[in-house]
Amino acid sequence: MFIELSDWSPVLLSLKTALIAVIIVILFGLPLSRLMARWEFPGKDLLEAAITLPMVLPPSVIGYGLLMLIGKNGFLGKILANMGISLIFTWWAAVLAATVVAFPLMYQSAKAAFKSVDVNYEKAARTLGAGEVRIFLTITLPLAWPGIVAGLVLSFARALGEFGATLMVAGNIPGKTSTIPVAIFFAVDAGDDATARTLVAIVTVFSFLVIFWVNRWAKRQNY
Repeated sequence: MFIELSDWSPVLLSLKTALIAVIIVILFGLPLSRLMARWEFPGKDLLEAAITLPMVLPPSVIGYGLLMLIGKNGFLGKILANMGISLIFTWWAAVLAATVVAFPLMYQSAKAAFKSVDVNYEKAARTLGAGEVRIFLTITLPLAWPGIVAGLVLSFARALGEFGATLMVAGNIPGKTSTIPVAIFFAVDAGDDATARTLVAIVTVFSFLVIFWVNRWAKRQNY
């Protein structure tokens, strides 16, 4: 009923891919969500619609868009090719796909968290001479932390379960680009029910525990 240890590469690859994707999402998502939560400017609604678009687009559409970007004839793909770099059908392409689909979850959660912070605390700190970086690290970030953590966990779970876009840009190369969802698809296609069942059980239990933990943690924060 269980797969051999040598076949656990999809699990390890998925964890590595999701972890790196979440790090990227945090590095870019937190500053952007903080900026968008406080800054009003013409075209803001259009920009936010573009940022959150991956939440509603079919994964195949996202995958095709990434192919147009990093493929051999893509804008970024040509630039990278001139540098001797190819992302397509590598595990970095899987990281890119996971990052794109996970980013809106982190952005939306962090933005809502930053908007919930009382600006009077920040204003009071400014009157006392605190700089913007210090205000963010000592006031804004701690107050917004519960929402940020929820976005982080959900983004990790979403990155872990990414399938459609990953398959299109990274393919299914065992031990190299075969993540859990991709491995499940090809295991079922090959009639390998034992492997499929085990991988399904792993990702289902993990996703359930993530949602359960977020709900319990959020409930404790409200008390």
